[in-house]
Amino acid sequence: MIQFGIDNLWQLNTNWKNKQIALVTNNAATTHNLIPTRKALLNNGFNIVKLFSPEHGLDVKGADGNFIHDGIDALTNLPIISLYANKLEPNAEDLQNIDIVLFDIPDIGCRFYTYLWTLTHVIEACAKHNKQLIILDRPNPISGMIDLAEGQLLDEKNCNSFIGRWAMPLRHGCTLGELAFYFNATRKIGATIEVVKCSNWTRNLFQPNWNIDFVPTSPAIKNFNAALLYPGLGLLEATNICEGRGTENAFEIAGATWLNAASICSVFNEIQDEVFLTEIKFVPTESKYKNEVCHGVQFNIVNTTTYQPVFTALLFIKLVKDMHPTHFQWIPYPTHVNPKGTQHLDKLLGLQNSEAIFNLPFQQFLQQIQQNTKVENWKDEVGSFLLYA
Repeated sequence: MIQFGIDNLWQLNTNWKNKQIALVTNNAATTHNLIPTRKALLNNGFNIVKLFSPEHGLDVKGADGNFIHDGIDALTNLPIISLYANKLEPNAEDLQNIDIVLFDIPDIGCRFYTYLWTLTHVIEACAKHNKQLIILDRPNPISGMIDLAEGQLLDEKNCNSFIGRWAMPLRHGCTLGELAFYFNATRKIGATIEVVKCSNWTRNLFQPNWNIDFVPTSPAIKNFNAALLYPGLGLLEATNICEGRGTENAFEIAGATWLNAASICSVFNEIQDEVFLTEIKFVPTESKYKNEVCHGVQFNIVNTTTYQPVFTALLFIKLVKDMHPTHFQWIPYPTHVNPKGTQHLDKLLGLQNSEAIFNLPFQQFLQQIQQNTKVENWKDEVGSFLLYA
């Protein structure tokens, strides 16, 4: 069975368990038998004195992009300091009496999922305040196959944000432990980092192969299918197409009150074989088209091991835009870290003036996105930092 970093921690000679420990975590971080990491650590005698939480909060229930307040953890009675509030990284006061910073938050393998960027801020804070950082690693649920990496390296000069600070592909194929070593070295951060590795995980495994229940990692990522589709369908945030928020199938469906779902399904299914669209109707309880009937499509992945979520979603958006020229719109997406919500597609794709691509004639568009989604150098770039075969 897959063992997470937290599961393997007990086998190590941890002479620091009685030191003052701060834990960066949320409810999605559990042992392989689904005990919350913070509870498991306390049960095993680790002196956890405070918690830090990322976007969505410790309870993983905060709405996307919403300010998260400090609080007290009902499970452990420990204080919670939010890292998605007026600050994005621990400050000197937060770390004043801390000896060790532990990090355990599940990622889903997508650049614009913010837990990775919380980790980078924690790395910088640990370097700045001379604290050791120990990362309890986890498998990448959408696999560690670097050959499946998608989305060109982020344009840092023009598209830097909290959903993409540094150059990397949109789908990266790494674990957070690997990326911590990579960024610490290539950015010359200088933090002291230890990674407690997973065991029994190989890079070709997807989350369903783990034989462990999927724990929702945020309000809208409720299952593995949503996680695999998210690097593509997350781009819908920048459009007036509903991405399924406010339903039980967020990031597995898409639609709008004005969508001609039957025509979209017919054309889309004819020109690609990565995913099969089926026609549905749904009523979101929040976000776009709240309490309105949406005509939509469900994304049914044909082959998990070859699926290209970014390319597929770009194609879908292009078809919707071309087939609904008077209805389709690009829209802002306000969040705590981007209050105006402007240039959201650029930030998601990591590509300046990205909306212009969708104005190209269809064949030129296909050539352009095939070029933009390739990341041929990523394997060489990150290869020496990979921890798993």
